[in-house]
Amino acid sequence: MANTPQAKKRIRRNERRAEVNGARVGRIRTFVKKVEAALASGDKAAATEALAAVQPELQRGVSKGVLHKNTASRKFSRLTKALSGLA
Repeated sequence: MANTPQAKKRIRRNERRAEVNGARVGRIRTFVKKVEAALASGDKAAATEALAAVQPELQRGVSKGVLHKNTASRKFSRLTKALSGLA
């Protein structure tokens, strides 16, 4: 248990940050799922639009520190490869 005021403050801050970061990761997941759903349905136009929307979300996750750079790169690469294989 935290004894010092600073340790108590860190606990409060960490809880708030975890909530915000969880929302960010959830938002990224939603965008990725939209691309995957469009790919599964075979709709190339919708998948292209969704892919264009997911790239800035992944980069924002990297800049905010909730995703590793290579993770975002890997996700985007796999989605792009799946889209190119759709045609």
